[in-house]
Amino acid sequence: MAESPLDDRSRQVLMAVIAEYVESAEPVGSRSVARRHMRGLSPATIRNVMADLEEMGYLSQPHTSAGRVPTDKAYRFYVDALGRVPWGGTAAAPEPIAPLPGTVEALMAGTPAQLSAGTQMTGILLAPPLEHTVLSRLALLPLGDGRALAVVVTDTGWVTTQPLTASDRMPPDDLRELGRELTRRYRGKTFQAILDDMAAPADPLDPLWTRSGSLVAQIHSLLRTRTLYVSGALNMLDHPDLSDVAAVRGLLKAFEEKARLVDLLSHMAQERGIQVMIGGENPVEEMRECSLIASTYTYRDQVLGVLGVVGPRRMPYSDVISLVDETARLVSTSLSRVRRDLYLPS
Repeated sequence: MAESPLDDRSRQVLMAVIAEYVESAEPVGSRSVARRHMRGLSPATIRNVMADLEEMGYLSQPHTSAGRVPTDKAYRFYVDALGRVPWGGTAAAPEPIAPLPGTVEALMAGTPAQLSAGTQMTGILLAPPLEHTVLSRLALLPLGDGRALAVVVTDTGWVTTQPLTASDRMPPDDLRELGRELTRRYRGKTFQAILDDMAAPADPLDPLWTRSGSLVAQIHSLLRTRTLYVSGALNMLDHPDLSDVAAVRGLLKAFEEKARLVDLLSHMAQERGIQVMIGGENPVEEMRECSLIASTYTYRDQVLGVLGVVGPRRMPYSDVISLVDETARLVSTSLSRVRRDLYLPS
């Protein structure tokens, strides 16, 4: 059975409670709503409306004698209402993002830092997929203790590095020679062509695979990976809403491990524009105490990736949505000026 829509008074009270709670971070009482938002209604009337909203799942009461706080359902109602009015607020507009000659990596890495600085939350950006990137060079550098550093350089100058597990029995010179051999075989080929060849080699008895199969498998995984840039993760420790140590630890672990967040953002990249994921709507369990506001960025009307902000559910959604939306537009504009650096198909 479909739930009845809220009447005008209930909507006004709910919006007032959300506004008050976002500002104060304290449970909201009927007197505060009457005094600051709805002077034409008595506290008793507002209290009755708040009780109805609690029964419908829009508000909750942390303690019997305390005021009420918005639920995920309330924030979803508020965000959906924002979609019907122009966005705007008090957040400062992001600084213009200037194209950087010779590389887009600084642009990708710098954008989450701008988002984090503008919101005091965590900024994120998922870089474009690498399938169409063309390899220029692949080097393997010995690190000792059975580890090696893979350095992948594309024909546009994009550099990706990742530590790998190497056999203790492989001499450093052999490790370096393996990198040179991979470069000879795959220089000038797209990552997708390299991945296809590694997945089904023409000669399974090729010494490259028989001697170094484990390293090649790790390189295969590296070439499939999308880079996720995260800035300001520790900002989450400063929000009173996120006082549960275990919850914050799980969130920081999700930022550090990145794999599930990459999968989530890759899925979000399939739908253009602004998307807002609130609390329990997030499939990543460690992020269910937070909200994620994200937007796709593009090049020539082609979606390349996603950028956004992770913060507490209690946030000024209108301001943050505007900031993320404008930043996505600026990144798209900046990318249009650095075409020579993009690893995109023509």
